[in-house]
Formats: sequence, C-alpha cells, structure tokens
Amino acid sequence: MKCWGLALQFSKYHPCTGKSVSDLADFTKNVLPFLSQLEEDEAGPDPSEISRRYGISEESIVMLSRNENPYGPSPRLCAALKDVPLHRYPDSRPFVKALSRYTGYPEEFLVAGAGMDEIITTICRIFLGPGDSALIPVPTYNLYGLAVKLCGALPLFQTRLSGFAVDTKIPERIKMAFLCSPNNPTGNSLSEENVRAIVEETDAIVFLDEAYAEFAEKSLLKLVREYDNLVVGRTLSKAFGLAGLRLGYAVASPWIAQQYRRVAPLFSISSPSLAAGVAALRDLDWMRECVKKIVLERERMSERLNCSNPSEGNFLYVHTEKKSETVVERLLRRGIVVRDCSSFPGSGEHCLRVTVGRPTENDRFLEELKKADTALSG
Repeated sequence: MKCWGLALQFSKYHPCTGKSVSDLADFTKNVLPFLSQLEEDEAGPDPSEISRRYGISEESIVMLSRNENPYGPSPRLCAALKDVPLHRYPDSRPFVKALSRYTGYPEEFLVAGAGMDEIITTICRIFLGPGDSALIPVPTYNLYGLAVKLCGALPLFQTRLSGFAVDTKIPERIKMAFLCSPNNPTGNSLSEENVRAIVEETDAIVFLDEAYAEFAEKSLLKLVREYDNLVVGRTLSKAFGLAGLRLGYAVASPWIAQQYRRVAPLFSISSPSLAAGVAALRDLDWMRECVKKIVLERERMSERLNCSNPSEGNFLYVHTEKKSETVVERLLRRGIVVRDCSSFPGSGEHCLRVTVGRPTENDRFLEELKKADTALSG
C-alpha cells in the first residue's frame, strides 16, 4: 500500500495493472444518496424538436405550454440594455430600489434571484436539511418538491380541498409549507382567510408563490408585515414578459432576507437581466396593458370551453375525457404545444394546462382541441 501510494504521487497509472486510477475508480459513490430519488425536470418539447418530429414548420407552431407573456416585454428594454457594462460584475441594488417602489416595501425586506426557481431553492437551503419535512398541497408547481428533495428533506404531499383550497390542519414538525396563489396548474387564488389560518397554525416557514398575482389583480404581500414566518415570492417572467432573462424576487421579514443574502450567490443575476428589470418596473403601463389583454382572452377562452376551471392566472386548467397525454400528443401533431398535467402529483391523468396566448393562437387551440378530444366539442 505504501509503495502504491508513493507511485501514485508520480504516475496516474496503477503500478501493477498499468491501468489508470480513473479506470478502476467508482466515481458514482460520490453522489449524495438521496439524489437517486429525484426525477429529471422536463421543460417539454421546443419548436425545433416538434418540427423535426412531425414535419411542421417552426413558424406555424403555437407554444402554449410555459405560461409566457405572448406580447413580450416593454419596448423600453432595448434602450436599457444598450449601455450595460458587460465587463463589470452585476450590481443588483438599482433593481432592488425599483422593487421597493413597486412593492411598497423597504429594501431590507427584499431579495432578488435568477428567476423564481433560484428564490425557491435558496429559501429551501436556509431552512431544510436531511430529515426535515415540508408540506406541499397538490396539485401545484413541481419545483417545490424537487427543491425540498435537493436539500435531503422529505416533501409531504397533501390533497387539496374542494375548489382547490388548502387544508388549514398543518402536520406537526414540518419546517416549511408551500402555497401558490394563483395556483399552478389549477389557476385558483387562495383567500386571505385561508392563508392567514395556515400561517397562524404553524411555526414553520410559509412560502407563498405569487408568480401570477398581476393577472389576479390582487396580492397578499401586505401579510409580510404581520407574519415573521411568511415569504412571498414574485417574478418578472410572467406579466412583465422577462421569462428569458430569469429575474425573480421575494418579500420577507428582514431577518429572513438577511439569511437569504448570506446563502444566495452574490452575482447570480446577469447585468442585462437587472437592467431589463429596472426598465420593466418603470413601464408599468405596458405590463398592465398586457395583463388586460391576457385576462380578456382568458375569459373568452373559458366561455368557449365547458371543461376548464375558473382561473386567475394567465392559463387555464382543462379537464379532458381521453387521457391528457393522448390529447397533448394529438395537439402536438397539429403544432399546438400545451402542458400535460399528469406529471403534477395529485392532478390525475385527465387534465392539461394551456397558456393564454394571442387571439389567433387561442383560436387555433380551441379549434384543434375539438378534434383532439371529442368531449370538448360542445
């Protein structure tokens, strides 16, 4: 052993076999054991993949699967991105100041991240570790469960009540609870009474995801001033049209915000993203006009469908007669991309989520859906 160890100091090859050390080693033993339970997240097919698979031109493909703003960001972004100093590390302080004006909260209550996903995963890293538990009412956004598992903690999935409300009976010994309002994928908002009851019932940290709050035209941000265990996450990906720039933020009590800054990467948000965020928050008229058009289309689509839930997001939760994976595949063949919800725990095999697009895109979806699922032709 001593001779081998000495030999390895001078050679990468085993002195007896002549094979490299890397040929003999089992590097998989270094993977954290709990990661074997994780399933790879799936973004769904993109236009180029669909075009190759079905021989459809990319220009004719309608993407209604990712809850994006079809009208894009404010035109002011072009000017804002012109003079971004790309040779310097990003400075998030101007963006946080703009968030303070938008939310009405002092800067010590605000933190920023590279999209809502980084906000969620960073919050989990603060409060969860191996052996801990987090409550997740389902169906809801899949990343909560993934973020919990990445910390070695256990997600406790709880079935929602009628109307997709959340049960206020919170299990003991949980460290975090996740709420989403409007909820992805069901589209319903939680009442203030429901959220208050949950926050007051537990000493866990409650994360309230308000990614779609602008489409509901209501928010529970004000509750952060009342509850030290409440964190409200928000994003500029949806109503502000910045999905491609990955920009999110959270409002929380200063003690949580301070812990967040200790854990989060210092320069995770790019300079162009931060500059775009400041410009977007200076042009609220654009955002509100986009929201108005999307909400009008959402209601028009809902009236045409006899099988969708009332929604306060920029999407609809549609019930199908045939299995959702079958309906989604048939729509794909016609160049319409929607989200199969069977991958959402608690959603079952007969629901899909469709983003509200532009009127012409929505009309195509409504027409093709009649062919894809005969139950929806009424």
